[in-house]
Amino acid sequence: MGEIPMKSVDDLRSRRWFGPADLRSFGHRSRAKQMGWDSKDWEGKPIIAILNTWSDLNTCHTHFRIVAEQVKKGVLQAGGLPVEMPVMSLGEIYTKPTSMLYRNFLAMEAEETLRCHPVDGAVLLGGCDKTTPALLMGAFSMDIPVVYVPGGPMLRGNWRGEVLGSGSDVWKYWDEKRAGNITEDDWSEIEDGIARSPGHCMTMGTASTMTAVAEALGFSLPGASSIPASDSNHTRMAVQSGRLAVEIVWQDRRPSQIATKEAFENAIVTDMAIGGSTNAIVHLVAMAGRAGLSLPLETFDDISQRVPLILDVRPSGRFLMEDFYYAGGLRALLKELEPHLHLNCLTVNGRTLGENIVSAEVHNREVIRPLDKPVSKAGGTAVLRGNLAPNGAVIKQTAADPQFWQHTGPAVVFKDYNDLAARIDDPELPVTKDSVIVLQNAGPIGAPGMPEWGMLPIPKKLLEQGVRDMVRVSDARMSGTSYGTCVLHVSPESAVGGPLALLRDGDAITLDIPGRSFSVALTEAEFEARRAAWQAPPPHYERGYGKLYLDHVTQAEQGCDFDFLHGKPASVPEPEIH
Repeated sequence: MGEIPMKSVDDLRSRRWFGPADLRSFGHRSRAKQMGWDSKDWEGKPIIAILNTWSDLNTCHTHFRIVAEQVKKGVLQAGGLPVEMPVMSLGEIYTKPTSMLYRNFLAMEAEETLRCHPVDGAVLLGGCDKTTPALLMGAFSMDIPVVYVPGGPMLRGNWRGEVLGSGSDVWKYWDEKRAGNITEDDWSEIEDGIARSPGHCMTMGTASTMTAVAEALGFSLPGASSIPASDSNHTRMAVQSGRLAVEIVWQDRRPSQIATKEAFENAIVTDMAIGGSTNAIVHLVAMAGRAGLSLPLETFDDISQRVPLILDVRPSGRFLMEDFYYAGGLRALLKELEPHLHLNCLTVNGRTLGENIVSAEVHNREVIRPLDKPVSKAGGTAVLRGNLAPNGAVIKQTAADPQFWQHTGPAVVFKDYNDLAARIDDPELPVTKDSVIVLQNAGPIGAPGMPEWGMLPIPKKLLEQGVRDMVRVSDARMSGTSYGTCVLHVSPESAVGGPLALLRDGDAITLDIPGRSFSVALTEAEFEARRAAWQAPPPHYERGYGKLYLDHVTQAEQGCDFDFLHGKPASVPEPEIH
């Protein structure tokens, strides 16, 4: 803040469109005037794109039209020209088969929208799960100055005096309904009270995790990710972000200067300390790839083993995001984490991460714990390897029942999600509380899109016996709001012939979280015999974006990005203007 500008007016990228005294620029200027602009609107000013992921079907972003107007106000105050540009809106609730299928689509659209238009910088409006990584992936590849504005969590839910958390309590009460412990009327009342304001999930789901990660990386204003969507501080933050977007254009503060290896390590430390969604691993790996960096799974596990869980928020704790905000928010949590952070990392406001949190304080020690009194000594996520996951798998250990941290049981295998839905509640299903439920063909290619199917349902007959957790395994993802002993992201996935595809009912599967192991008691000879008999499932798509996805998506440990989009942004040329 307050730095001497590094760019002159002639250095502005938008000048290539509006500045030259030639026929093409005449066309650009005359059409701007067609829209009611005057030359004073753009002359000598940075043009700031506002990439807006609003739609009538994105429940988390219902307030984004208002947020965009506040951002515009800030851009105008700072002497810039704001231009709102819609990009694909990935609402988690209604986008099928899964919004993850389209994360890379939005990332490409964000990158190309910024590239092909006369813009000097951008404000990225996101919040719902995949919008945060997608927008940042596109911005990293484009590498012009950007500020990320998180949409903010919704307010607490309520039912008969009970505080409700999105996702987490949906699964909880759905199981109680299936077990016959609550009525249809009870269920309807919960439906009415669980989502009662604009904003994304107010548990530590993927949305809250990724907005926190974006701030820890350095792309949001300090404290931005914790502010509830309905709070007036969110409005002020949006205006401030608009002003900042103009400033960073003059100072040429680009993502490549912020998204460093150390910044990504700060993001992983934050993820583990907040009990973040397992999805953060897939997204962070993809984001790092766009910045030309490699994040092996072992980096996540190494950090998890030394950084404790200190945020007591569902599903790994008791409270909700609104409580986190009142307790001091992410700035206060980062202050607690100082010994584990690279405090000299540059952030979007021009200050270091350490400077941004120097005055932060914790206001509620029940919500944000000190490092020596954590919720859990282990970080939120563990990485597993073994003959069932040679390329890795993950588990949210803080949301799993400790009795299953070391467990061996017989497999009950479902070949795909439809098979699971058809048979899981069959009274004759040969399953006990010690069984290991396995779902095949739910990964990036097999599902397709690696949906959030990983919190596999517990069979009804076991729910009626009081069972509320058991070991479950898949190559799918799991909602960050979910919980239970769920092994996820198994790689290679079933659909490409990974070991998971070769499992049969009764195979003895061993999960050992402390030992970071996940295996099945089969000889290599038996594996080879089953592999010889295995046939790949037919492709889900033979045309369009679906085929592009199937042909180029990478596996989970590589971030599920497209193979042709990895690499540093310097390799991407600017458009020709003729």
